[in-house]
Amino acid sequence: MPTTQVIHIHVQAPVKPAEGAPCNGCGVCCLTQPCPLGIVLSGTRTGACAALRWRDDTSRYICGALAEPDSVLQSRLPQGLVWLTRPLSAVLPRLAHRWIAAGIGCDSSLQPLAPGPTPIGDNPPNFSPPPPQPAHSHD
Repeated sequence: MPTTQVIHIHVQAPVKPAEGAPCNGCGVCCLTQPCPLGIVLSGTRTGACAALRWRDDTSRYICGALAEPDSVLQSRLPQGLVWLTRPLSAVLPRLAHRWIAAGIGCDSSLQPLAPGPTPIGDNPPNFSPPPPQPAHSHD
């Protein structure tokens, strides 16, 4: 039986490409669970990767280990090891490129579903109240 997981995708994110097609930065794979490098950087095996970054200028997700290694390392290294940010930032993008298989293509078989309406209160958005029923008279 298929499982369902809710992930929160930026409204401007591109639609997930077919498995094997070039990555377009949709973020589905990294929002679902971190890759092996993401597990190290996030400290967890489930949920969104802590290294995932949204780029407003390109309307896509990127791997922070590739594009923003300083930011990722500063936010993820323990306080006593922050001094390692500079030397690790020099090698992290090269290692990340290989470890996340950048440029290989989409390796996610996940199939995102469009979000359904979320009931909120008595009259949630995207819902219309039922039409009034005609009154029945008993003559």
